[in-house]
Amino acid sequence: MLQRLNVALVYNVKKESVEEFSSDDGDPDKHTGRKKSISVTTELHQTKADTYAEWDTEETILAVKTALELHHDVTLIEANEDSYPALLHTKPDIVFNIAEGSRGSSREAQIPAILEMLGIPYTGSDSLTLGICLDKSRTKEILSYYEILTPPFTVINSIHELQELNISLPCIVKPLHEGSSKGIYNASVVRTDEELHHQVKKIIGEYEEPALIEKFLTGREFTVAVLGNDSDIRVLPIVEICFDSLPDGVNPIYSYEAKWIWDTIENPIDVHECPAKITLKLQKEIEAVCCDAYKVLRCRDWCRIDIRLDEQGRPNVLELNPLPGILPNPEEHSCFPQAARAADMDYNTLINAVLNAGIKRYNLCSNR
Repeated sequence: MLQRLNVALVYNVKKESVEEFSSDDGDPDKHTGRKKSISVTTELHQTKADTYAEWDTEETILAVKTALELHHDVTLIEANEDSYPALLHTKPDIVFNIAEGSRGSSREAQIPAILEMLGIPYTGSDSLTLGICLDKSRTKEILSYYEILTPPFTVINSIHELQELNISLPCIVKPLHEGSSKGIYNASVVRTDEELHHQVKKIIGEYEEPALIEKFLTGREFTVAVLGNDSDIRVLPIVEICFDSLPDGVNPIYSYEAKWIWDTIENPIDVHECPAKITLKLQKEIEAVCCDAYKVLRCRDWCRIDIRLDEQGRPNVLELNPLPGILPNPEEHSCFPQAARAADMDYNTLINAVLNAGIKRYNLCSNR
C-alpha cells in the first residue's frame, strides 16, 4: 500500500469574487499566522474578459484537494509572492502543481523553477517544457524538426511586418503564449487582408505579445489526454470537438466563445464527443502523433494535446497543454476529465493517477 505523503497543492485561483472560501478547519496557517483560505479578489472589471481564463475555480481546487486527501495529507499554497517561504516552511514530500503563474511568457515555469531550486519533487512537466509549450512557435519549431505535422505558421512582432509578408489566406491569428483559448475568438479566423490586419493589431495591442499567424486547417478537430511516463504512457479515449453543435454561421474552431460563453451549465451544447467516432486507422494515427509529440517535448505525467486534420486527413498538432484543465463537474465539459470518465476513471482516480505517476518517477515510494 502506498505510504501517506505530505502533498502541497499549488494553484492559481480565478479572480471572480470578493469572498474567501475556507479550505480546512479555519486554523491559522503556521508560517503566516493567517487563516487558511483561498483569497479571491474582484479585478475583472479592470481587465479583459479572458484574463483569468487559465486559472482554476475554487471548486476545482477543492475537488483536487479532496481527491488527494483520500491517500495523503494536503496543504494548499497559492502561487504568488508568498509561495517561496510557504514551500520552504512546509517542506512537502511532493507538490501537485496546477499553478498557471502570472506575468510573462514563462509564467507556467515559475513554480516548477522554484521547486527545482528547493529540490522539491512535483507533478507534471518541468520548467523548460512548460515554458516551451506555452510559446506556440517554439513548440511548433520542435515538432517540425522531428517531422511531426503542425500547421505552417509565422510570428508577427509588429503590425508593420505584415507589409513585408505574403500570407496565404484563410488563416487563424492567435496570441503567441496563451492557453484556455485566450485571445482566440470567432473573428480570429481571417479570410481577407483587412481582417488579418485587424486581428494582428488586436493581439499585439490588447495582449501585448506577438501574434501567431497559422494556416487554417479545415478538417475535424480532436483533443487527446495523455497520462504517464516512458513505458507507462497511456492515451485516453479521444475527444472530438463537434462544430455542428455551435451556433449557425460561426467559424468551426474551439474559440473562447465556444469554450466559455456558448457552452454553459444552464444552456449546454454537445460540443464534445468521447470516444470520438473515428476509424481505428485514424485513432491509431492520432494516438501515435500524440505520443511522439509528448515524447519530443519531454512531457511528464500528463498533457492534453490538440489535433486538427489537414486537407489530406492527416493529424496535425496544434499545441500541447501540459497543465490541462480539470473542471470536476461533468456538466462543464472539461476534456481531460471527460476522457478519463470514458476510460472508467472517476475524477478522484484521475487526480491520483497523475500524482502516482510523479511519485513513481521520483522513486518516492522506495525512499520512504
